[in-house]
Amino acid sequence: MKVRRDPRVPLTTAAGLGAVAVVVALVTGGSAPVVTAIAGVVTGLLAAVSLIMAASRVVPAHRRQPGAWRWMAAGSLTWLLGVGLRPVADGTPFVLTFADLLMLVGSVLLAIGCGLSVKPPAFTRGVIRQAADAYLGAASVFTVAWVAVLGPAFRKAEDTGAFFVALALPVVCLLATCAVTPAVAASRSGNRVVGLTGVGVLTAITVAEMATALARLDGDNPPLAAGLVVPAMLLVLAVTPWVQEDRPARPLPAALTAATPLVLVAAATFVATLHAIGGSRDAVLVVVAASVVLVLLGRLFVLLVETAGMRRLVDVGEQQLRRLAENTGDVVLVCDPGGVIQEVGPGLETTYGYRPEDLAFRPIFDYIHPEDLPAVQALLDRMTDEDDGPEQAGGTRISCRFRAADGTWRPTESVAARHVRDDDLVLVTIRDLSDQVALRNQVTHLTFHDGVTGLPNRAYFEERARDVLTRRGAGGTAVIFLDLDGFTSVNDSVGHASGDHLLGQAARRLRSAVRADDTLARWGGDEFSVLLEGGASGGADAQTAIDLAERLVRAVSNEPFRVADRDVALTASVGVAFAEDDLPPGDLLRNADVAMSRAKELGGRRVEVFATHMHADVLRRLEIASDLQRALLENQFAIEYQPVVDLATSRVTAVEALVRWWRGSTFVPPEQFLGPAEDTGIIVPLSEWILREACREVAAWRASSWDIGLALNLSARQIMAPRFVETVAEALSESGLPASELTLEVIEEMLVEDAGEMISRLSELRALGVRLAIDDFGTGYASLAFLRQLPVDMIKIDPSFVSGLGRDDTLTLLTKTIVQLGNDLGLIVVAEGIERPEQLDLLRKMGCTRGQGYLVARPMAARGVDSLMPSTTLQNTA
Repeated sequence: MKVRRDPRVPLTTAAGLGAVAVVVALVTGGSAPVVTAIAGVVTGLLAAVSLIMAASRVVPAHRRQPGAWRWMAAGSLTWLLGVGLRPVADGTPFVLTFADLLMLVGSVLLAIGCGLSVKPPAFTRGVIRQAADAYLGAASVFTVAWVAVLGPAFRKAEDTGAFFVALALPVVCLLATCAVTPAVAASRSGNRVVGLTGVGVLTAITVAEMATALARLDGDNPPLAAGLVVPAMLLVLAVTPWVQEDRPARPLPAALTAATPLVLVAAATFVATLHAIGGSRDAVLVVVAASVVLVLLGRLFVLLVETAGMRRLVDVGEQQLRRLAENTGDVVLVCDPGGVIQEVGPGLETTYGYRPEDLAFRPIFDYIHPEDLPAVQALLDRMTDEDDGPEQAGGTRISCRFRAADGTWRPTESVAARHVRDDDLVLVTIRDLSDQVALRNQVTHLTFHDGVTGLPNRAYFEERARDVLTRRGAGGTAVIFLDLDGFTSVNDSVGHASGDHLLGQAARRLRSAVRADDTLARWGGDEFSVLLEGGASGGADAQTAIDLAERLVRAVSNEPFRVADRDVALTASVGVAFAEDDLPPGDLLRNADVAMSRAKELGGRRVEVFATHMHADVLRRLEIASDLQRALLENQFAIEYQPVVDLATSRVTAVEALVRWWRGSTFVPPEQFLGPAEDTGIIVPLSEWILREACREVAAWRASSWDIGLALNLSARQIMAPRFVETVAEALSESGLPASELTLEVIEEMLVEDAGEMISRLSELRALGVRLAIDDFGTGYASLAFLRQLPVDMIKIDPSFVSGLGRDDTLTLLTKTIVQLGNDLGLIVVAEGIERPEQLDLLRKMGCTRGQGYLVARPMAARGVDSLMPSTTLQNTA
């Protein structure tokens, strides 16, 4: 216990000691009772004040300690009252005075405080046993005292009644001392020092009062030395609370404290026997001895009852343990030190298929897996070793495999413990873990495998790649990433269940294409990954990895997949990356993913090997993507307009709005930021801003009596965005631009990849009165079919056709065919990319009605469009 020391306490103690010394010196010539009374009052008051102050200022070791010290303080005050009044009370004719009663009460209060000063043990011995032990101790001490001192005084006494009344106070003090001494002495905490000092005070009171009683019977005053013993102990009690520390105390051994009453009884019996041999027939000794025997018999009876109750509890616990084992499916075996099975519990046949007689008196080692046998043998040897520690009594767990009747090895968790009734036997409890192990294996499989394809999943692949690069090094190790081109349209058209079925087919094709030593996994979605392991096992060189990548492309692309009673043709984009020294596994996987993305950007159905510039391109795209949001907020974007003219009259009929980005003083080409804008979703608010701004500009030109229209390109994400149709309607309403003067353009690939939803959205736009156009017409492979499903108003010939006019007969013929097809269908045909005069002449001869390109007019800001008035001729603008 940490003590908060008070400087006043040592001063108070010194003052008290000085006062006692002065008083003793002054009354040296007085009688012993007066000196004893004064010393007792001063020291008792000092002890009481010190205990009360300590109870309020010293940090207690346990919650009962402050109250215990107050009890002891109350006992000291009551005792000092009695000892102070004793010189006056001794003049009365009574043998036992009211002063003696006060001292008796004070002693009892001191005993209560001593008992409360220490923490109670976790398991007490019971009030009856404590009272019996206290009586046995007191009776034994009384017997020795009777033979040595009290017996001769009794035989000299004229009044036996007065003799026993005089002994009442010391006998009660003796009982109180014997009652609290075992508990205080057996305490484990350092705070017991105050309790031990209190026991010393009670012992001193008992001795002093015994001497006082004998002196009274002889008509003399008690000796001064006996009277000053109690004040001296009270001085020690006053100082003790302020100097004790909460150090770990070494209590008396439990066996010693339990045997102390028996030792005292034996000593008293020995003394009484010697006394009897000497010829004495003392009735008091006979009564005391008889009472001791009766109390011992009572204790023995209580002990037998408790032992029987404990035995019943052990039996009940053993039965409950067996029933618990039966209910949990455990099998209980009892073995001798040699491992021979002596007893078999129920549940053996249900769990393992054996009858009890099949295992009885057979070695348990015959049913343990050979690999687990040494550990089980060592465990049994430890369990039966007499020198084994007490920890073995609680049982030891061991995992082993137990052979069932069908010959299978079942995983088990066994617990071996010494038998409760016979230490030479070992109790073995066997729990079958087959279901738990199977469940754990299933969970492990599900954790590292894909449920759709049955292939290892991304977590397993990453762990495997990390392990291969750590153990075998980078030499010959490669990673291949594969993505199924156009798989998104499969889910949208035939559903996710059919899409999962297609993924399963793709996984089987890819598995048949890879080598047995390679690791094929589903990376996620429609992406797969392959790890070609290098190192000492023979790995793969660059050509081997590329050949495998090309086989994977062919495995996916050569034959269509059969899904939902239809054939679905898919291609694959494949990226290959090779491990390098000191390259982290994560970077290797990233490189393969970057190469795959590059293959997909280049049109798919191809293999790309990672190069450093690819990563730089990715970083540049990420940087651009991070700047797009800020550019939109800071109005860094601008709109330029490229005129569309009537080729017959050279009149400007419309302008196509094109977005431009100036990042500070740097011009960012559209092909560098439109892709990242589409990927990040910034294209949606950007396109909405372009739509509103362009509609406002064109509406203002039309307000100046200029019959001009507006053309805008749409992205797939923009069309599929929520409220897109409503956004177009709001832009037209706010600007006042007629819906018929707005032409929205889509490329053919958008119609092919997501036909159903795309056509539905475009049909809603068409219902508003907006005109629709197919941009880059001729580059796709399903355009003619969509011309029947979607009511378009215009087709725009891709610049790749126009660039070959007059130089390539095939392109000239294809261009003429497209123009003729558009005219036959009643569509407006616009030729893009007109840059040379001969291209313009041929288009006019073919019957193409409109065109745009650098020969006609370059893209320009809104102020430049003002110069293009209706009277402006084609030659002036060229």
